[in-house]
Amino acid sequence: MAQILLIEPDRVLAETYYRLFVGDGHSVVVCAGAQAAIMAADQIKPDVVVMELQLIEHSGIEFLYEFRSYMDWRAVPIILQTQVQPGEFSANWELLRSELGVSQFLYKPHTTLHQLQRAVREALPQPAGLETS
Repeated sequence: MAQILLIEPDRVLAETYYRLFVGDGHSVVVCAGAQAAIMAADQIKPDVVVMELQLIEHSGIEFLYEFRSYMDWRAVPIILQTQVQPGEFSANWELLRSELGVSQFLYKPHTTLHQLQRAVREALPQPAGLETS
């Protein structure tokens, strides 16, 4: 079981993703904004972060910089599940990947729940001898 920090301002999507991940046996903490997510991360020590870039109060990029400023969170995989079109970040993908540690960029309108589920499974470290399906 993994600890997932889900940062999603849309209540319906947050509930949908929550059910998906809990159904996979994970513990999930849902936050709508960046500041609440930082406080939650400090409490739960997430194994993976799934987040929207368009957040309330602070941008997702600001969250990423703050999150990565903490030594304990530098290796935590981050999956962007966002409404921001991929073309808007194509020039900055290297920055997102190398400096901010984003492991995957998923565009919500083109991503199924199964694809999101698979992305989380792939981001989590696997116990020896087990493979993802």
